[in-house]
Amino acid sequence: MINNEKNQVLLEIKNLHKEFDGTTVLGDISLNIHKGEVIVVLGPSGCGKSTLLRCLNGLESIQGGDILFGGKSLTSKNVQWQDIRQHIGMVFQNYDLFPHMTVMENVLLGPVKVQKREKSEALLQAEQLLDRVGLLDRKDSYPRQLSGGQKQRIAIVRALCMNPEIMLFDEVTAALDPEMVREVLDVILSLAKQGMTMVIVTHEMGFAQAVADHIVFIDGGKICEVTKPDVFFAHPETERAKQFLNIFQF
Repeated sequence: MINNEKNQVLLEIKNLHKEFDGTTVLGDISLNIHKGEVIVVLGPSGCGKSTLLRCLNGLESIQGGDILFGGKSLTSKNVQWQDIRQHIGMVFQNYDLFPHMTVMENVLLGPVKVQKREKSEALLQAEQLLDRVGLLDRKDSYPRQLSGGQKQRIAIVRALCMNPEIMLFDEVTAALDPEMVREVLDVILSLAKQGMTMVIVTHEMGFAQAVADHIVFIDGGKICEVTKPDVFFAHPETERAKQFLNIFQF
């Protein structure tokens, strides 16, 4: 478990167990995520990283354990995930922008239609966020007119415009050409500097080292290590982590 006394626990995972067709994909996962903390989840493909994020956002059911957000269980039958997802934002590999809507229409859909906020207030925030990621001049463009990196930055703005307390990023650069990766990672780095609580799944090792407060290394659906990034990359505790890092020449 992560010890960070100066910050409150925002999200608590307790003995989480997830199965697909009787096969365990996440076993006995326990982790505390503190307000303002950046957790980067690393591990080989198929180890359960993305599944973990989807469980945290209610996109996958779990077969055991508990997830608590702000001290309240998210596993009870009465949980309204539409409400919870306004507080736990998620950005995926594939941007999921509506192709028939402009950038601004995509960004405003959640705040205005779901949160019922005043359009003028949501519009002001959307313009500020688009300006922050360097895309205010593309607010009237359609997704087909944007590069992959631009689309992913819009997807991040769309999630941020819901004012979430925590952001989940699932391999957000995986579908991008190499030259577009940096522009997306820079946005996430700036969010970290501003104190956004984040859980990030990535294969970008240099980025993980730069942004993480703690590295969580998963293999075979289990947490093998939880440690500071400088310790993990210099002196991994487990043989499996050493093998994993050797692939990236760490």
